[in-house]
Amino acid sequence: MGNESEQRTRPQRSRRVWKFVWKFLVFCIVFPIFQVAILKFVDPPVTVMMLWQSMEHLFTGSSPGFVHFNVDRDYVAPSFYQAVIAGEDQRFFVHNGFDFVELEKAQRAHARNPKKAMRGASTISQQVAKNLFLPPVRNIIRKGIEAYYTFWIELLWSKDRILEMYGNIVELAPHIYGVEAGAQYHFKKPASKLNSRESALLAAVLPNPKRWNASKPTGYIQRRSARISRQMIGLPVEVDDEPEED
Repeated sequence: MGNESEQRTRPQRSRRVWKFVWKFLVFCIVFPIFQVAILKFVDPPVTVMMLWQSMEHLFTGSSPGFVHFNVDRDYVAPSFYQAVIAGEDQRFFVHNGFDFVELEKAQRAHARNPKKAMRGASTISQQVAKNLFLPPVRNIIRKGIEAYYTFWIELLWSKDRILEMYGNIVELAPHIYGVEAGAQYHFKKPASKLNSRESALLAAVLPNPKRWNASKPTGYIQRRSARISRQMIGLPVEVDDEPEED
């Protein structure tokens, strides 16, 4: 009797396990879509990146606090968006979240000099997905999840919304997130009053805002910001500004 009871229980247990796995997989597929859909209309008070870095600061004995403001795009100088497009993703308005042209260039450059770390080819959309939803860990699983979020961000949000979100969550100094907080921290002014030079300096430190300071630029950051300033000329800052194709 005991063996018969155990034989009947085993398939039931297996069905319960597979039912749980199936529900978990459905949740993993659907929940990111729900998150992205909500954030099309709602500004997040905090991101996973902010929480993660706050915990890191806490464990190292630093202050876990941070400064973050959400502002509408109309309250940010257009030069800031021009600068980040020039410095981070010049094909922003023509790709669908993944810039395979820049990725191929990065791979060719790395093949010519394999001892040098491969330069990043992440788009603004990918950076939004990473900073908004994911911790800063490096592995292929995280990259896959990032790609999934990026796909839905590009599908459900406008390019203008992606830029606005990027501006509101990007780290511009240690503990300082968003262009409004960054403008006040570095230049003692609101984001709406940023000039082209200040916008280029903010964009120039984005690869490593913990190492570089937009208000105290090194020679390298000054050269990088000057290059960004030159590249800003003629760049669109919204979809309506995009040149028509022949």
